[in-house]
Amino acid sequence: MSPAVIQLIVLAAIAVFLFIRLKNVLGTREGFEPKTDPTTKPNEAKGPSLEIIEGGLDRDITDHVEMDSPEGQAFAKMKKAELGFSVNEFLGGSRQAYEMILMAFEGDDLETLKQFLSDDVYDSFSSVITARQEAGLKVNATFVGVREMKVTGAKFNGRNKEGEITMRFVGEIVSYVEDETGKIIEGNRDVIKRQIDIWTFARKFGRDDPNWELVSTGG
Repeated sequence: MSPAVIQLIVLAAIAVFLFIRLKNVLGTREGFEPKTDPTTKPNEAKGPSLEIIEGGLDRDITDHVEMDSPEGQAFAKMKKAELGFSVNEFLGGSRQAYEMILMAFEGDDLETLKQFLSDDVYDSFSSVITARQEAGLKVNATFVGVREMKVTGAKFNGRNKEGEITMRFVGEIVSYVEDETGKIIEGNRDVIKRQIDIWTFARKFGRDDPNWELVSTGG
């Protein structure tokens, strides 16, 4: 076999390997899109994902929490339950999910919210939107960005393989409310306000459906 043929075979093998890796990464990022979840932003920095070694460290975890913390141990269990899971990928998806859910709520977009929220959270959001509409109020909002985000909790139930991750978001948004006449009754169109939200996402590991749901909110 000529050296040229051998080189083509090696390059083809590398291409197949990269394709499989890309497919796996995209799959883990599908936890937040409406059946094709939001992905991490292209320019978002990611730490190297290292294989978990018994008694060792994983930078994908330790870049965000202490390895021996409850959150670190929960992340390690999630990774063992589902090898494609990445904390970095989750964080990128949660950032985009935060913006999408927040703007869908401000814009009375129940169809979008239905795809991201648990039934209880959806009912809560829906009741607020319905009351707002019945009062003839309209929210005008522009999302500025996420100023801060941090993992504040993580749990993994080994029996039912359900994982929960709690995030603290500090978002910046321009928002004001108009009545039926178009008069601003709350907020200011020229002021960026900062808000803090504590959101918990959950999903079952080991299933084909990689979607995360927002199961709890606070602030």
